[in-house]
Amino acid sequence: MASIQLDNLSLTFRIRASGKLTMKEYVVKRLFRGKITNFVEVPALNNINLCASEGDRIGVIGHNGAGKSTLLKMIAGIYPPTSGYRTVNGRICSLFDIALGFEFDASGWDNITYRAYLQGETPKTLAPKLKEIAAFSELGDFLDLPVRYYSAGMLIRLAFSISTAIEPEVLLVDEVLSVGDLAFQIKARDRMQEMMKTARLMVVVTHELPTLDKICNKAVWMDHGTVRMFGTVDEVRKAYIRSVDPKGDNAKAAIAAKEKVVAA
Repeated sequence: MASIQLDNLSLTFRIRASGKLTMKEYVVKRLFRGKITNFVEVPALNNINLCASEGDRIGVIGHNGAGKSTLLKMIAGIYPPTSGYRTVNGRICSLFDIALGFEFDASGWDNITYRAYLQGETPKTLAPKLKEIAAFSELGDFLDLPVRYYSAGMLIRLAFSISTAIEPEVLLVDEVLSVGDLAFQIKARDRMQEMMKTARLMVVVTHELPTLDKICNKAVWMDHGTVRMFGTVDEVRKAYIRSVDPKGDNAKAAIAAKEKVVAA
């Protein structure tokens, strides 16, 4: 059964500070047996508690820099927590940084294999999917060429085709993906909708509040690395809008947009 459990989870990035360590600072620290470091600690997530079970469709909202994407990467296992515990049951499909892991001197075919293996595929499970991945990418003979000769659109096409070829149990999506030309974007949208329906558990980061009602049943409001609120889409969205628009001008526009989406 797919599930996500985050208990008192925190993440702190340790970043080298700008500038060099002066000779004076070096000598003083050596004399007083201090640590010779030139790092600063940046808190990214603080005391996150979150529980999601099979069937949940969770939208993550918040201002830029609130920690939404960092939370998603923490759930995916890209960032190990500084403290606390992360437990995820189910096969994860992450749709962010989808071009990560490409070998630019290798052909498109080789990169399908490399990237698929990073996603947990094996030679046995990948074999029946190769033709479908190639067909969906619409790259044809270009798959025989090194990907360094691909345009940005071609590279994203290939990355998206590979990333969405698996059957996800836990689907993680960061923002809306703009993939290739208009015709391919329509294909990509249909593929995404299909994956969202079949995934057992989904967490999606978005700034488009009206879409929450269409694809999510719960929402998380992130604020400066903490979970400000977790609950139903309606209550979290209303609280978030009130915080950024106390007069309610944008709230009316958001409600109108919601009604338009529901009517469609």
